[in-house]
Amino acid sequence: MQQSISSITSPRLYLDNAATEKLLPVVQDAMIAAMQEDLGNAAALHAEGCCARSYIEDARAKVARLIHAQPSEIIFTSGGTESNNTIMETFRSQPVALSSIEHPSILESAKARASQVDFLPVDSLGRVDPKLIAYKKYSLISVMLANNELGTIEPLEEIAASCHAQADHITFLHTDATQAISKIKVDVQALDVDYLSFSAHKIGGPLGVGVLYVRQGVPFRPLLLGGHQECGRRAGTSNTIGIIGLGAAADWCWQEWSCKQWSKVALLRDELCERILNEVPYSSCNSSMQNCLPNILNVSFQGAEGESIQLYLDAEGIAVGTGSACAAGDLQPSHVIMATQHDAEVAHSSIRFSLPLDTKKSDIDRVMSVLPQIVKKLQGMSTIKLGAKHGN
Repeated sequence: MQQSISSITSPRLYLDNAATEKLLPVVQDAMIAAMQEDLGNAAALHAEGCCARSYIEDARAKVARLIHAQPSEIIFTSGGTESNNTIMETFRSQPVALSSIEHPSILESAKARASQVDFLPVDSLGRVDPKLIAYKKYSLISVMLANNELGTIEPLEEIAASCHAQADHITFLHTDATQAISKIKVDVQALDVDYLSFSAHKIGGPLGVGVLYVRQGVPFRPLLLGGHQECGRRAGTSNTIGIIGLGAAADWCWQEWSCKQWSKVALLRDELCERILNEVPYSSCNSSMQNCLPNILNVSFQGAEGESIQLYLDAEGIAVGTGSACAAGDLQPSHVIMATQHDAEVAHSSIRFSLPLDTKKSDIDRVMSVLPQIVKKLQGMSTIKLGAKHGN
């Protein structure tokens, strides 16, 4: 019989929230309750189908409310990757520009579909300069609202102003808000974006469900063809139970989200950063403490490979990340850290801590009770001359 993780290595400390969040209890309750009903195919006209459809429309309204959109502007997908690919399909064979630190689902889909792909450079903290966009004739610009590895929050309102201020050319703006939703306020009207995408499992919802916001009146081309689900914008039988879970997560975020709650997490994130820099020799911080999500901290340890640190911490019952979960197993250095630090050694030695909302000071103490010794051990096996490039 297969054992659960908790039964093998309990208690675990989960600090990889940016990869996926744990399912909210209210989401689990909503999905279980829905499973106990006789729900039909939402596309069917009988009572069972109408019931499923009413659940979906209720979830659509809750998601729309969360990001200040109209329900008709919300399309349900299988996740952020599908949403991002759909945007690039919409602008197939057209010139696009992306920030150099976008998620792989944007980078790879743009390379496969666009006629021209230009990359907007970022500074050492991962921020795009809105002035780079002025007077450039692209059909689409895609800049994520907050980076998944660094936590950097982009100046999206200024970028939108640059996109929409061009009198002789229409440039549309897309943002991948997957990491930002539920961590900071996200308002599509205030941001002035034309498209926005995110995944349910990054806000305490289920895996395999996502959202694509499409502002009324902007271009759109479906990625999946077939049936007339989602008003003809996304074919395929609706994932009713998953969408119900997404709606419950969106409702929880709307009702319970608080800057004060996440500000407490930010203080713990800052404490973790300070302690690492003070207690772990040759460590450096890649994240900014300003204009950053409250829960993400990316640090590098000279002479110690990030994946090795991750595995040693995992053996101690602590889960952390080394970058995008979608790129796990890729031997190439993080393209995000390379774009900001321009150093493969720094990129290979990076670790991402992404703290959940219920993080406690004792969790920080637990990390620091084992991390210095792990890094020291790995540095002792390294052939790299410590202190040659960076460190404290």
